[in-house]
Amino acid sequence: MAPPGDHSYAWVPEVLQIGLKKPVLVGWSYGGRVMNDYLTHYGDGAIAGLNYVDATSTAKPGTLGMGGKLTPPMTSEDLATNIEATKKFLVACFKIQPSAEDMATMLGFNMLVPAKLRGFLGGRPADYDGVLTKIKVPVLVTQGREDLLVLVPMSEHTLSLVNHAKGSFYDGVGHAPFYEAADRYNAELATFVRATAR
Repeated sequence: MAPPGDHSYAWVPEVLQIGLKKPVLVGWSYGGRVMNDYLTHYGDGAIAGLNYVDATSTAKPGTLGMGGKLTPPMTSEDLATNIEATKKFLVACFKIQPSAEDMATMLGFNMLVPAKLRGFLGGRPADYDGVLTKIKVPVLVTQGREDLLVLVPMSEHTLSLVNHAKGSFYDGVGHAPFYEAADRYNAELATFVRATAR
């Protein structure tokens, strides 16, 4: 894996060498950056399609919500501060709140991410417009209309640059359509994946 500060992403082809042929990439939230970083370096020749799920594609004003205020304390080495901040972030991820049990599980696996590593995620450019205009594979853009972290204009920006992309907007849903409206999301993703195989 690339060391912190090294954004060459030389490890990505290794992921694709696990035997998958023409996979569909699904990127949620920051995962949009990861997919766009991959496209920047390798293009879309080895993949069948892309699903941007409330995913970052730019840092232009009006596209990002309250995450900038919530995430800095999540990089604190003080455990109590970090836990409290992570709880607030998780609440902001959902319009339809998870059960207490699911939320506890989410808090647990989020706390496995070291504070220092979280600190490396922010503060770098998100200049992907040129990359997005070159995408030729099918693209599905999924967006919760009540998302507080990645706002609707973010997905509208992606759709404006990828002319052939299809948008799917979820009323009454926040940052996690795959959890908040799982049946609909799973059906739409399955249909999208099957279509890319034709």
